[in-house]
Amino acid sequence: MTTNSTDGSSTSRIVIVGAGPAGIAAADALRGAGHVGEILIFGEEAHPPYDRPPLSKQILAGTWPLEKARLRTREELTAAGTKLQLSTRATALDVQAHRLELDSGQSVFYDALIIATGVRARRLSAAQGLRGVHLLRGLDDAVALRTELDGVQKIAVVGSGFLGAEVAAVCRDQGKDVTLIGSRELPMQEQVGDEIGTMLADLHRSHGVHLELGVSAAAFTHTGHHVTGVSLIDGRTVPADLVVVAIGSEPSVDWLGGSEVPLAAFDDDGAGGVRCDSTGRAAKDVWAIGDVAAWWDPDRRQYVRVEHRQAANEHALRSAQDILGRPAEHAPLVPYFWSDQYDLKIQSFGQQSRQHRFQVVDGSVDERRFVAVSTDQSGRVLGVIGAGMFKSLRRWRQALVDGNTVEEMLTSAFVT
Repeated sequence: MTTNSTDGSSTSRIVIVGAGPAGIAAADALRGAGHVGEILIFGEEAHPPYDRPPLSKQILAGTWPLEKARLRTREELTAAGTKLQLSTRATALDVQAHRLELDSGQSVFYDALIIATGVRARRLSAAQGLRGVHLLRGLDDAVALRTELDGVQKIAVVGSGFLGAEVAAVCRDQGKDVTLIGSRELPMQEQVGDEIGTMLADLHRSHGVHLELGVSAAAFTHTGHHVTGVSLIDGRTVPADLVVVAIGSEPSVDWLGGSEVPLAAFDDDGAGGVRCDSTGRAAKDVWAIGDVAAWWDPDRRQYVRVEHRQAANEHALRSAQDILGRPAEHAPLVPYFWSDQYDLKIQSFGQQSRQHRFQVVDGSVDERRFVAVSTDQSGRVLGVIGAGMFKSLRRWRQALVDGNTVEEMLTSAFVT
Protein backbone atom coordinates (compact mmCIF):
# COMPACT_ATOMS: atom_id res chain seq x y z
CA MET A 1 0.00 0.00 0.00
CA THR A 2 1.39 3.38 -0.95
CA THR A 3 1.28 6.44 1.25
CA ASN A 4 2.19 10.07 0.83
CA SER A 5 5.58 10.48 2.47
CA THR A 6 4.92 13.99 3.74
CA ASP A 7 1.69 13.58 5.66
CA GLY A 8 1.02 9.85 5.70
CA SER A 9 -2.25 10.16 3.78
CA SER A 10 -2.87 7.14 1.60
CA THR A 11 -3.26 7.52 -2.16
CA SER A 12 -4.42 3.93 -2.52
CA ARG A 13 -7.79 2.22 -2.86
CA ILE A 14 -9.49 1.21 0.37
CA VAL A 15 -12.45 -1.14 0.12
CA ILE A 16 -15.01 -1.44 2.93
CA VAL A 17 -17.28 -4.50 2.99
CA GLY A 18 -20.40 -3.50 4.89
CA ALA A 19 -22.45 -0.30 4.66
CA GLY A 20 -23.72 -0.23 8.23
CA PRO A 21 -22.59 2.01 11.10
CA ALA A 22 -19.12 0.43 11.26
CA GLY A 23 -18.50 0.81 7.55
CA ILE A 24 -19.63 4.44 7.50
CA ALA A 25 -17.57 5.18 10.62
CA ALA A 26 -14.53 3.73 8.85
CA ALA A 27 -15.02 5.94 5.79
CA ASP A 28 -15.44 9.01 8.01
CA ALA A 29 -12.35 8.13 10.06
CA LEU A 30 -10.21 7.62 6.96
CA ARG A 31 -11.21 10.95 5.44
CA GLY A 32 -10.82 12.66 8.79
CA ALA A 33 -7.31 11.25 9.11
CA GLY A 34 -6.36 12.61 5.69
CA HIS A 35 -6.85 9.70 3.29
CA VAL A 36 -7.12 11.14 -0.23
CA GLY A 37 -7.39 7.94 -2.25
CA GLU A 38 -10.41 5.92 -3.29
CA ILE A 39 -12.90 4.59 -0.77
CA LEU A 40 -15.37 1.99 -2.04
CA ILE A 41 -18.17 0.70 0.19
CA PHE A 42 -20.18 -2.41 -0.68
CA GLY A 43 -23.44 -3.01 1.17
CA GLU A 44 -25.62 -6.10 1.01
CA GLU A 45 -28.91 -4.31 1.65
CA ALA A 46 -30.76 -2.10 -0.82
CA HIS A 47 -31.20 0.76 1.67
CA PRO A 48 -28.81 3.68 2.10
CA PRO A 49 -26.72 3.30 5.29
CA TYR A 50 -28.80 3.50 8.47
CA ASP A 51 -28.37 3.12 12.21
CA ARG A 52 -29.56 -0.10 13.84
CA PRO A 53 -30.31 0.75 17.52
CA PRO A 54 -33.52 2.67 16.64
CA LEU A 55 -34.97 -0.37 14.85
CA SER A 56 -36.18 -2.02 18.08
CA LYS A 57 -37.08 1.32 19.63
CA GLN A 58 -38.33 4.35 17.67
CA ILE A 59 -38.71 2.71 14.25
CA LEU A 60 -40.68 -0.26 15.59
CA ALA A 61 -42.77 2.04 17.75
CA GLY A 62 -43.50 4.28 14.76
CA THR A 63 -42.31 7.43 16.53
CA TRP A 64 -39.56 8.02 13.96
CA PRO A 65 -39.86 8.19 10.19
CA LEU A 66 -37.47 5.80 8.46
CA GLU A 67 -35.35 8.69 7.21
CA LYS A 68 -34.40 9.68 10.74
CA ALA A 69 -32.37 6.47 11.15
CA ARG A 70 -30.37 7.18 8.00
CA LEU A 71 -26.64 7.70 8.47
CA ARG A 72 -25.68 9.04 5.04
CA THR A 73 -27.30 9.60 1.69
CA ARG A 74 -25.54 8.53 -1.47
CA GLU A 75 -25.13 12.22 -2.32
CA GLU A 76 -23.39 12.93 0.99
CA LEU A 77 -21.00 10.07 0.46
CA THR A 78 -20.28 11.17 -3.10
CA ALA A 79 -19.50 14.67 -1.85
CA ALA A 80 -16.94 13.11 0.50
CA GLY A 81 -15.39 11.19 -2.37
CA THR A 82 -16.77 7.83 -1.26
CA LYS A 83 -18.39 5.41 -3.71
CA LEU A 84 -21.29 3.32 -2.43
CA GLN A 85 -22.60 0.18 -4.13
CA LEU A 86 -25.70 -1.36 -2.55
CA SER A 87 -27.48 -4.69 -3.07
CA THR A 88 -24.05 -6.26 -3.40
CA ARG A 89 -22.80 -9.20 -1.36
CA ALA A 90 -19.19 -10.26 -0.91
CA THR A 91 -18.68 -13.94 -1.74
CA ALA A 92 -14.93 -14.57 -1.39
CA LEU A 93 -11.62 -12.95 -0.54
CA ASP A 94 -8.13 -13.69 -1.88
CA VAL A 95 -5.75 -12.07 0.58
CA GLN A 96 -2.59 -12.74 -1.42
CA ALA A 97 -4.05 -11.34 -4.63
CA HIS A 98 -5.77 -8.45 -2.80
CA ARG A 99 -8.98 -9.40 -4.59
CA LEU A 100 -12.59 -9.27 -3.39
CA GLU A 101 -15.23 -11.33 -5.19
CA LEU A 102 -18.84 -10.10 -5.36
CA ASP A 103 -22.11 -11.88 -6.09
CA SER A 104 -22.41 -9.84 -9.28
CA GLY A 105 -19.41 -11.70 -10.63
CA GLN A 106 -17.29 -8.58 -10.24
CA SER A 107 -13.72 -8.78 -8.91
CA VAL A 108 -12.46 -5.74 -7.02
CA PHE A 109 -8.79 -5.19 -6.22
CA TYR A 110 -7.78 -3.24 -3.14
CA ASP A 111 -4.74 -1.90 -1.32
CA ALA A 112 -6.46 -2.14 2.06
CA LEU A 113 -9.72 -3.88 2.94
CA ILE A 114 -11.97 -3.35 5.97
CA ILE A 115 -14.41 -6.07 6.98
CA ALA A 116 -17.49 -4.47 8.54
CA THR A 117 -20.16 -7.06 7.73
CA GLY A 118 -21.64 -7.15 11.24
CA VAL A 119 -23.80 -10.01 12.45
CA ARG A 120 -26.91 -11.86 11.33
CA ALA A 121 -29.85 -12.87 13.49
CA ARG A 122 -29.96 -16.44 14.71
CA ARG A 123 -32.88 -18.43 13.37
CA LEU A 124 -34.96 -21.30 14.68
CA SER A 125 -35.24 -24.08 12.14
CA ALA A 126 -38.72 -24.93 13.45
CA ALA A 127 -39.96 -21.57 12.13
CA GLN A 128 -38.90 -22.17 8.55
CA GLY A 129 -41.77 -21.61 6.14
CA LEU A 130 -44.14 -20.24 8.79
CA ARG A 131 -45.89 -16.92 8.30
CA GLY A 132 -46.20 -14.65 11.30
CA VAL A 133 -42.70 -15.44 12.64
CA HIS A 134 -40.34 -12.46 12.52
CA LEU A 135 -36.68 -11.67 13.09
CA LEU A 136 -35.46 -8.14 13.78
CA ARG A 137 -32.05 -7.35 12.40
CA GLY A 138 -32.45 -5.03 9.42
CA LEU A 139 -34.67 -2.17 8.34
CA ASP A 140 -36.87 -4.44 6.21
CA ASP A 141 -37.42 -6.65 9.28
CA ALA A 142 -38.53 -3.67 11.37
CA VAL A 143 -40.90 -2.40 8.69
CA ALA A 144 -42.45 -5.84 8.14
CA LEU A 145 -42.92 -6.39 11.86
CA ARG A 146 -44.38 -2.95 12.44
CA THR A 147 -46.80 -3.41 9.55
CA GLU A 148 -48.05 -6.78 10.75
CA LEU A 149 -48.44 -5.62 14.37
CA ASP A 150 -51.42 -3.50 13.33
CA GLY A 151 -53.57 -6.55 12.63
CA VAL A 152 -52.74 -8.84 15.57
CA GLN A 153 -53.23 -8.88 19.34
CA LYS A 154 -51.33 -11.79 20.91
CA ILE A 155 -47.55 -11.43 20.63
CA ALA A 156 -44.95 -13.95 21.79
CA VAL A 157 -41.32 -12.82 21.98
CA VAL A 158 -38.84 -15.70 22.07
CA GLY A 159 -35.66 -14.49 23.71
CA SER A 160 -35.47 -12.30 26.81
CA GLY A 161 -32.17 -10.57 26.11
CA PHE A 162 -31.52 -7.01 25.02
CA LEU A 163 -33.57 -7.13 21.81
CA GLY A 164 -36.42 -9.29 23.10
CA ALA A 165 -37.00 -7.10 26.14
CA GLU A 166 -37.14 -3.94 24.01
CA VAL A 167 -39.54 -5.50 21.49
CA ALA A 168 -41.80 -6.70 24.31
CA ALA A 169 -41.90 -3.18 25.76
CA VAL A 170 -42.76 -1.56 22.42
CA CYS A 171 -45.52 -4.10 21.71
CA ARG A 172 -46.99 -3.71 25.18
CA ASP A 173 -46.98 0.09 24.82
CA GLN A 174 -49.12 -0.45 21.72
CA GLY A 175 -51.69 -2.34 23.77
CA LYS A 176 -50.78 -5.83 22.63
CA ASP A 177 -51.09 -8.95 24.78
CA VAL A 178 -47.39 -9.81 25.14
CA THR A 179 -45.61 -12.89 26.47
CA LEU A 180 -41.83 -12.76 26.87
CA ILE A 181 -40.19 -16.19 26.75
CA GLY A 182 -36.60 -16.78 27.83
CA SER A 183 -34.34 -19.64 28.87
CA ARG A 184 -32.72 -17.45 31.55
CA GLU A 185 -34.41 -16.81 34.88
CA LEU A 186 -34.51 -13.03 34.34
CA PRO A 187 -34.71 -10.59 31.41
CA MET A 188 -31.30 -9.47 30.09
CA GLN A 189 -29.66 -11.52 32.83
CA GLU A 190 -26.45 -12.09 30.88
CA GLN A 191 -26.12 -8.40 30.05
CA VAL A 192 -27.04 -6.78 33.37
CA GLY A 193 -26.86 -9.43 36.11
CA ASP A 194 -29.37 -10.65 38.67
CA GLU A 195 -30.20 -7.44 40.53
CA ILE A 196 -31.00 -5.36 37.45
CA GLY A 197 -32.62 -8.38 35.80
CA THR A 198 -35.00 -8.69 38.76
CA MET A 199 -35.86 -5.02 38.45
CA LEU A 200 -36.57 -5.46 34.71
CA ALA A 201 -38.78 -8.48 35.39
CA ASP A 202 -40.82 -6.41 37.85
CA LEU A 203 -40.94 -3.55 35.32
CA HIS A 204 -42.38 -5.75 32.59
CA ARG A 205 -44.87 -7.39 34.94
CA SER A 206 -46.03 -3.98 36.13
CA HIS A 207 -46.80 -3.09 32.52
CA GLY A 208 -48.78 -6.28 31.99
CA VAL A 209 -46.27 -8.47 30.14
CA HIS A 210 -46.58 -12.22 30.81
CA LEU A 211 -43.16 -13.66 31.64
CA GLU A 212 -42.26 -17.26 30.84
CA LEU A 213 -38.67 -17.37 32.07
CA GLY A 214 -36.31 -20.26 32.73
CA VAL A 215 -38.01 -22.20 29.96
CA SER A 216 -37.11 -22.61 26.29
CA ALA A 217 -39.22 -22.68 23.14
CA ALA A 218 -39.38 -26.19 21.69
CA ALA A 219 -41.54 -25.73 18.58
CA PHE A 220 -44.29 -23.68 16.98
CA THR A 221 -47.93 -24.55 16.61
CA HIS A 222 -49.59 -23.48 13.39
CA THR A 223 -52.69 -23.67 11.27
CA GLY A 224 -51.71 -24.25 7.68
CA HIS A 225 -48.56 -22.20 7.25
CA HIS A 226 -49.40 -19.51 9.84
CA VAL A 227 -48.09 -19.60 13.40
CA THR A 228 -50.63 -19.94 16.21
CA GLY A 229 -48.38 -20.35 19.23
CA VAL A 230 -45.08 -21.34 20.83
CA SER A 231 -44.67 -24.78 22.41
CA LEU A 232 -42.45 -24.74 25.49
CA ILE A 233 -40.17 -27.56 26.58
CA ASP A 234 -42.35 -28.20 29.63
CA GLY A 235 -45.29 -29.10 27.37
CA ARG A 236 -47.28 -25.88 27.67
CA THR A 237 -48.20 -23.69 24.70
CA VAL A 238 -48.24 -19.90 24.54
CA PRO A 239 -50.93 -18.77 22.06
CA ALA A 240 -49.72 -16.15 19.58
CA ASP A 241 -50.93 -14.40 16.45
CA LEU A 242 -47.36 -13.25 15.82
CA VAL A 243 -43.97 -14.40 17.12
CA VAL A 244 -40.72 -12.43 17.28
CA VAL A 245 -37.57 -14.54 17.53
CA ALA A 246 -34.76 -12.67 19.30
CA ILE A 247 -32.28 -15.36 20.37
CA GLY A 248 -29.04 -13.62 19.55
CA SER A 249 -26.80 -13.21 16.54
CA GLU A 250 -23.75 -14.66 14.80
CA PRO A 251 -20.89 -12.91 12.98
CA SER A 252 -21.40 -12.67 9.21
CA VAL A 253 -18.24 -14.43 8.11
CA ASP A 254 -19.43 -17.22 5.80
CA TRP A 255 -17.94 -15.47 2.76
CA LEU A 256 -14.49 -15.57 4.37
CA GLY A 257 -14.27 -19.36 4.45
CA GLY A 258 -11.14 -20.56 2.69
CA SER A 259 -9.44 -17.18 2.92
CA GLU A 260 -6.41 -16.46 5.09
CA VAL A 261 -8.48 -14.31 7.42
CA PRO A 262 -8.43 -15.96 10.87
CA LEU A 263 -11.88 -16.92 12.11
CA ALA A 264 -12.99 -18.18 15.50
CA ALA A 265 -15.97 -20.40 16.18
CA PHE A 266 -18.83 -18.53 17.82
CA ASP A 267 -18.30 -20.36 21.11
CA ASP A 268 -14.51 -20.14 20.98
CA ASP A 269 -13.56 -17.86 23.90
CA GLY A 270 -17.10 -16.52 23.64
CA ALA A 271 -15.96 -14.23 20.85
CA GLY A 272 -16.32 -15.72 17.40
CA GLY A 273 -15.94 -13.55 14.32
CA VAL A 274 -12.75 -12.26 12.72
CA ARG A 275 -9.71 -12.40 14.99
CA CYS A 276 -7.66 -9.21 14.92
CA ASP A 277 -4.79 -7.60 16.75
CA SER A 278 -5.35 -4.55 18.96
CA THR A 279 -5.60 -2.24 15.92
CA GLY A 280 -8.05 -4.40 14.00
CA ARG A 281 -5.51 -5.95 11.63
CA ALA A 282 -6.60 -9.50 10.74
CA ALA A 283 -4.34 -10.41 7.80
CA LYS A 284 -2.05 -8.73 5.28
CA ASP A 285 -3.75 -5.41 4.42
CA VAL A 286 -7.04 -6.63 5.93
CA TRP A 287 -8.73 -5.14 8.99
CA ALA A 288 -12.04 -5.92 10.70
CA ILE A 289 -14.19 -3.61 12.80
CA GLY A 290 -17.55 -3.50 14.56
CA ASP A 291 -19.78 -6.42 15.52
CA VAL A 292 -17.95 -8.92 13.30
CA ALA A 293 -14.52 -8.27 14.81
CA ALA A 294 -12.91 -9.95 17.81
CA TRP A 295 -10.05 -7.62 18.78
CA TRP A 296 -7.16 -8.68 20.96
CA ASP A 297 -7.32 -6.94 24.32
CA PRO A 298 -3.79 -6.81 25.76
CA ASP A 299 -5.10 -5.86 29.20
CA ARG A 300 -7.49 -8.81 29.47
CA ARG A 301 -5.26 -11.04 27.28
CA GLN A 302 -8.13 -12.38 25.25
CA TYR A 303 -10.10 -11.68 22.08
CA VAL A 304 -13.12 -9.50 22.71
CA ARG A 305 -16.04 -9.03 20.33
CA VAL A 306 -18.46 -6.28 21.32
CA GLU A 307 -21.84 -5.84 19.60
CA HIS A 308 -22.36 -2.21 20.56
CA ARG A 309 -22.54 0.92 18.46
CA GLN A 310 -19.80 2.88 20.21
CA ALA A 311 -17.28 0.06 19.75
CA ALA A 312 -17.70 0.34 15.97
CA ASN A 313 -16.77 4.03 16.11
CA GLU A 314 -13.71 3.39 18.26
CA HIS A 315 -12.61 0.48 16.06
CA ALA A 316 -12.91 2.67 12.98
CA LEU A 317 -10.77 5.46 14.41
CA ARG A 318 -8.00 3.14 15.54
CA SER A 319 -7.94 1.04 12.37
CA ALA A 320 -7.85 4.15 10.17
CA GLN A 321 -4.65 5.24 11.88
CA ASP A 322 -3.09 1.83 11.38
CA ILE A 323 -4.11 1.65 7.72
CA LEU A 324 -2.51 5.02 7.07
CA GLY A 325 0.71 3.88 8.69
CA ARG A 326 0.44 5.92 11.85
CA PRO A 327 0.94 4.58 15.35
CA ALA A 328 -2.38 3.89 17.00
CA GLU A 329 -2.04 4.45 20.73
CA HIS A 330 -3.59 1.65 22.75
CA ALA A 331 -6.54 2.76 24.80
CA PRO A 332 -8.96 0.31 26.38
CA LEU A 333 -12.24 0.05 24.52
CA VAL A 334 -15.11 0.74 26.89
CA PRO A 335 -18.18 -1.26 25.82
CA TYR A 336 -21.34 0.80 25.97
CA PHE A 337 -24.99 0.07 25.42
CA TRP A 338 -28.31 1.61 26.29
CA SER A 339 -31.79 0.16 26.39
CA ASP A 340 -35.12 1.96 26.29
CA GLN A 341 -37.97 0.05 27.91
CA TYR A 342 -41.16 1.98 28.63
CA ASP A 343 -40.05 5.21 30.31
CA LEU A 344 -36.81 3.69 31.60
CA LYS A 345 -33.44 4.26 29.92
CA ILE A 346 -30.65 1.98 31.13
CA GLN A 347 -27.04 2.81 30.25
CA SER A 348 -24.13 0.44 30.76
CA PHE A 349 -20.36 0.90 30.43
CA GLY A 350 -17.63 -1.71 30.65
CA GLN A 351 -18.07 -5.29 31.81
CA GLN A 352 -21.18 -6.57 33.54
CA SER A 353 -20.78 -10.12 34.81
CA ARG A 354 -22.52 -12.29 37.36
CA GLN A 355 -19.04 -13.36 38.49
CA HIS A 356 -18.17 -9.83 39.60
CA ARG A 357 -19.24 -8.15 42.80
CA PHE A 358 -22.30 -5.92 42.33
CA GLN A 359 -22.70 -2.76 44.38
CA VAL A 360 -25.20 0.10 44.22
CA VAL A 361 -23.23 3.32 44.73
CA ASP A 362 -25.99 5.88 44.21
CA GLY A 363 -29.79 5.87 44.28
CA SER A 364 -31.98 2.78 44.49
CA VAL A 365 -32.58 -0.05 42.02
CA ASP A 366 -36.08 -0.56 43.47
CA GLU A 367 -36.90 3.05 42.62
CA ARG A 368 -35.39 2.57 39.14
CA ARG A 369 -33.11 5.55 39.67
CA PHE A 370 -29.62 4.31 40.45
CA VAL A 371 -25.96 3.84 39.60
CA ALA A 372 -24.34 0.48 40.31
CA VAL A 373 -20.89 -0.92 39.65
CA SER A 374 -19.31 -4.30 39.05
CA THR A 375 -15.91 -4.74 40.67
CA ASP A 376 -13.09 -7.23 40.90
CA GLN A 377 -11.84 -8.62 44.21
CA SER A 378 -9.75 -5.51 44.85
CA GLY A 379 -12.75 -3.24 44.42
CA ARG A 380 -11.59 -1.85 41.07
CA VAL A 381 -14.49 -0.71 38.91
CA LEU A 382 -14.99 -2.99 35.88
CA GLY A 383 -18.50 -1.97 34.85
CA VAL A 384 -21.01 0.79 35.51
CA ILE A 385 -24.75 0.64 34.93
CA GLY A 386 -27.46 3.12 35.79
CA ALA A 387 -30.74 4.83 35.07
CA GLY A 388 -32.10 8.28 35.77
CA MET A 389 -28.85 9.65 37.25
CA PHE A 390 -26.78 10.83 34.30
CA LYS A 391 -24.34 13.07 36.20
CA SER A 392 -23.47 10.37 38.71
CA LEU A 393 -23.25 7.76 35.94
CA ARG A 394 -20.76 9.90 34.04
CA ARG A 395 -18.61 10.27 37.15
CA TRP A 396 -18.51 6.52 37.72
CA ARG A 397 -17.77 5.88 34.06
CA GLN A 398 -14.65 8.00 34.51
CA ALA A 399 -13.72 5.83 37.49
CA LEU A 400 -13.92 2.83 35.17
CA VAL A 401 -11.66 4.50 32.59
CA ASP A 402 -9.15 5.60 35.27
CA GLY A 403 -9.07 2.22 36.99
CA ASN A 404 -10.25 3.55 40.35
CA THR A 405 -11.66 1.46 43.18
CA VAL A 406 -15.02 2.05 44.80
CA GLU A 407 -13.31 3.03 48.03
CA GLU A 408 -11.24 5.69 46.24
CA MET A 409 -14.35 7.11 44.60
CA LEU A 410 -16.41 7.18 47.75
CA THR A 411 -13.57 8.73 49.74
CA SER A 412 -13.12 11.36 47.04
CA ALA A 413 -16.82 12.19 47.11
CA PHE A 414 -16.73 12.51 50.91
CA VAL A 415 -13.69 14.80 50.82
CA THR A 416 -15.27 16.94 48.10
